[in-house]
Amino acid sequence: MKRRMAQPVRPSPLDDPDYAEFAWGRYFRIMRWMGLLTLVVMAAAAWYLYAAVGLVSIHLYIAAMLGIGLTMMLMAALMGLVFLSSGTGHDEAVDNGLEQHVDSWWK
Repeated sequence: MKRRMAQPVRPSPLDDPDYAEFAWGRYFRIMRWMGLLTLVVMAAAAWYLYAAVGLVSIHLYIAAMLGIGLTMMLMAALMGLVFLSSGTGHDEAVDNGLEQHVDSWWK
């Protein structure tokens, strides 16, 4: 038997093309700022590595910059999606079926 997923209580605000364009524009603006911040942090880390250990293998610098850059951008992308989902009302549009049990849990 195929299990059905819960249906939304109301349409998501992101179904409106104008509002979706605004919300995704805000998301990508956050991503651009985080990209700039990531570049600044990578430059500071490269300077610190050079000051701390001197000129060593280029692979150390490449690995460190990739690690810092990818980690920060992944964090920014995931947190940006959380903010997008919460800020647009998309979370409230989903019926998770738990509201009916909340009162009994807290008794």
